[in-house]
Amino acid sequence: MPAKVRAKARERNNVLNRAEFMSLNQPLRGGQPERGGSARRPSFKQQTSQPAEESPEAPGKEKKEPGKLPEEDCMQLNPSFKGIAMNSLLAIDICLSKRMGVCASTSSSWGGCRSIVNLLSLTGHGITWIIGTIVCLTRSNTLAGQEVLVNLLLALLLDLTTVAGVQRLVKRKGPWEMAPGFLDCVAMDIYSFPAAHASRAAMVSKFLLCHLVLAVPLRILLVLWAFLVGLSRVLLGKHHLTDMVCGFALGLLHFSLMESVWLSSNNCQILISIGTLSWSPFS
Repeated sequence: MPAKVRAKARERNNVLNRAEFMSLNQPLRGGQPERGGSARRPSFKQQTSQPAEESPEAPGKEKKEPGKLPEEDCMQLNPSFKGIAMNSLLAIDICLSKRMGVCASTSSSWGGCRSIVNLLSLTGHGITWIIGTIVCLTRSNTLAGQEVLVNLLLALLLDLTTVAGVQRLVKRKGPWEMAPGFLDCVAMDIYSFPAAHASRAAMVSKFLLCHLVLAVPLRILLVLWAFLVGLSRVLLGKHHLTDMVCGFALGLLHFSLMESVWLSSNNCQILISIGTLSWSPFS
């Protein structure tokens, strides 16, 4: 009797036998109880996350990774070496072109020379050369002179249309973003890349050097004129340095193309007859 009384008293004094602590003595579902015979209650985060994991995904929806942004919203943190080099060259080009625009306005450092630089730039304008070539063609009496002038006129028209088309495709603005003048609008020289004056000056100078017999001083002056015409547009703030360089290259390309499709004297006479409305197909 005393032993049974002591056992009942011990069970009454055991805290784990109370009703509120009975769940601690029960084993976990589907597994062994942890050490000490007690099971841990799942935390609040685990309880809330379990229904979301068990919920089936809706059909037709792609599984998205959490925290992953669309590609268009992501910034490229590791650009390629080519991209870095191109951006650096463009930044240097813009900086140098703005510093060289010393005649961009009357208040610039060389604003007093703006009229002279404008006059030099006008000598390379497309309208000036086209009108001058047509006037010389009407006064020429030799077949050789007319042949050279007709091919020069076609080269000028080729240069004018090609540069205007490339400018409309690229649509690069000048370093100072000036509004184009009236003659520039007529010649379709609205944007910056490539430089139309530089292209025309390079093509005309190369054309005259190849088809005219000139003394050495005149040849040197012709090359110097072509370079100064291209540089004048940079000084006026109309073009970048790269626009001028690409314009020179494009002008030389136009000359090579015109040489490959050179019109003979007979074809030039036909074009002159058509232009003067005196051509007859039965003559």
